[in-house]
Amino acid sequence: MQEFKTFATRSHVMDLAIAVIVGAAFNAIITSFVGDIFTPLLSMFTGGNSFTALGVWVGPEETGGWVAYGKFIQATINFLVVAFAVFLLVKALNLFLNKKLAMDTPKKCCPYCASDIPKAAVRCPLCTSVLDEPAEPVEPEPRSK
Repeated sequence: MQEFKTFATRSHVMDLAIAVIVGAAFNAIITSFVGDIFTPLLSMFTGGNSFTALGVWVGPEETGGWVAYGKFIQATINFLVVAFAVFLLVKALNLFLNKKLAMDTPKKCCPYCASDIPKAAVRCPLCTSVLDEPAEPVEPEPRSK
């Protein structure tokens, strides 16, 4: 029992549990948005029918079945909205983390092309000059706007 308690408190089990709960709530919000707002607005332009009502009867009347392709269309729209929202969230998070990382990294000036490079760099990523010998740094010229 102690081993499980250590596992649950030290690892990312709580983070994962919170992520699953927030993800389920986010999915409910997106499903409601697509089903209650987006799809009815879209159905105004497609003849006024709800997407969930769209379908076709396949086969003979006694043994056939209803293929509800409208529900599939709505689920596809739901997926695309969720995927786009997650894309925007990850993009914003990466932008924030990259800015923070860029601010935390000490910089130096390349003596050959005057670009800012990480202080620990031994080769300039822009001009590919080898930087093993310390040289006089060149101050970058002010950029014109």
